[in-house]
Amino acid sequence: MSATDQPGPNQPGDVVNTDDGRAPTCNVEGAVKAPVPLEGLRGAVTGKAPLAKLVWFKTGGVADWLFEPADIDDLKLFMERLEGSLPVMALGLGSNLIIRDGGVPGVVIRLGKAFATVEVTGECELTCGGAASGILVASTARDAGIAGLEFLRGIPGTVGGFVRMNGGAYDREVSDILIDCDVILPDGHWVTLPLADLQYSYRHSVLPKGAIVVSARFKGTPGDPAEIGAEMDRIAKARQESQPLRTKTGGSTFKNPEGMKAWQLVDEAGCRGMTLGGAMVSDKHTNFLINTGSATSADIEELGELVRKKVYEKTGVCLEWEIQRVGRP
Repeated sequence: MSATDQPGPNQPGDVVNTDDGRAPTCNVEGAVKAPVPLEGLRGAVTGKAPLAKLVWFKTGGVADWLFEPADIDDLKLFMERLEGSLPVMALGLGSNLIIRDGGVPGVVIRLGKAFATVEVTGECELTCGGAASGILVASTARDAGIAGLEFLRGIPGTVGGFVRMNGGAYDREVSDILIDCDVILPDGHWVTLPLADLQYSYRHSVLPKGAIVVSARFKGTPGDPAEIGAEMDRIAKARQESQPLRTKTGGSTFKNPEGMKAWQLVDEAGCRGMTLGGAMVSDKHTNFLINTGSATSADIEELGELVRKKVYEKTGVCLEWEIQRVGRP
């Protein structure tokens, strides 16, 4: 969507050849007892799995199927058996995500502890599991005297999400540090994709549709652990002072238009503190939406669309969603 397009009430169509993090909005036809034969699988397969408890907004419906693999071999086996027959969506910390009230069709895959390791594997190099948090990655880099990864301390989420969306903060982004990533494709094949293959742009990559990022290698520079720690503390303090961290929120709602700040545009449009149902625009940071306690996912998404409309009417700028909205309305 261009900056001159007037926003409408509907979500833009899903990208066909690239994966922008959205799940399909369609229904999946045909009920089955399990998405694949379960023999030999060691992870948990759950039908009609509630997802609200797994996302920061604490709203939304169920997944047709939720698979939590025991390890990478378990994930490969599951994906091989699935053979691309159902849509697949990876779920990390759920910090930048609206699960729609009608739930998510197909299979949601949630990586656990086996995918959350971080190791120093070379000179100023870290190998990080897809479920490793930004805080863990940054802290491990600090302890090893690796600079340049401090910004990950300021991004709530996991490595898989960072890699998929070129996550960034404080004037740095994943494209600045990524060497390559290991990915399980929808047919179960394991491939290593170098940085160039992801064709990164602002909060976007061309990661293959339905692919699951299981690990990534990041490169930093030599640094002093004390100085790295001080920068991480500065980032943590800045977040604490400027963002509504202790609320049911989803992180930054809209992408920053080139040369502009989304929060300033929202504020100038008079949206600070605006409510719809149980959803509210944060009065602390206007690029954050909040579930005040009774919101549905529809409340949150509709409030976001109302904010986009008001910003467009006031400034002529069409804000683009940064939060991913997935599933059936």
